[in-house]
Amino acid sequence: MTPRTHETRLRPGGRTVAALAMLLGAGLMALPATAASRPVTVVELFTSQGCSSVPPANRNVMAVMKAPDVLPLSFSVTYWDHLGWKDTFGSEAFTLRQRDYEPSLGRDGPFTPQIVVNGAGDTVGNRLDPLRAMIDRAKPPAVVPIDIQANVVRIGRGMAPASGADVWLVRHKPGVQNVAIERGENAGTTLPVPNVVTDIRNAGRWLGVEMSFAAPPVEDGLRTAVLIQKPGGPILSAVTD
Repeated sequence: MTPRTHETRLRPGGRTVAALAMLLGAGLMALPATAASRPVTVVELFTSQGCSSVPPANRNVMAVMKAPDVLPLSFSVTYWDHLGWKDTFGSEAFTLRQRDYEPSLGRDGPFTPQIVVNGAGDTVGNRLDPLRAMIDRAKPPAVVPIDIQANVVRIGRGMAPASGADVWLVRHKPGVQNVAIERGENAGTTLPVPNVVTDIRNAGRWLGVEMSFAAPPVEDGLRTAVLIQKPGGPILSAVTD
């Protein structure tokens, strides 16, 4: 049976993502590319354990996550929790991130499963061929030097939008998490969820000059990604540790 795609409009709401302290870097030179700052193409999956259309999309993201230069990130949204199963990874911050994308993508409202590539284009996640094609033709983010070392992130010089760009700190659990779904549309199934995002925080505004900021300690088993992004739009640069 062809899976259906859920769609809904979200009511306006304020951001709940806490800002981190930002320190303008003093005397930082151009940062070298290191193993701790590998540039990647970002593939964001907006998913829900309570949506029957999601399982194929999760599998499709698992199919593309083997590429070394692709970083899939699964953001579990909350607006389908009322269907009978509350997403165990869900966060309102992830719902708000998806909602912020919709105007620039020409969407009337968020839906699942939606995949956004480099913040610049999207596709319905349960179709693999369009996803592969979008990744293949994605314009690589600009190489803005970003270095992640311990609990400090340093960003070098580069071309920034006139109003600056958001800096996002993303924590995620690499690999696949298997969740046994007990109720709702996917009841009785085990749903694999790739690269589960556990936290996303706005770390400040990058203005094209060198800057650094302190990041909270990372929990065991989690990895860190840093995204420099035009507000609500394309990702300008992204690295993962």
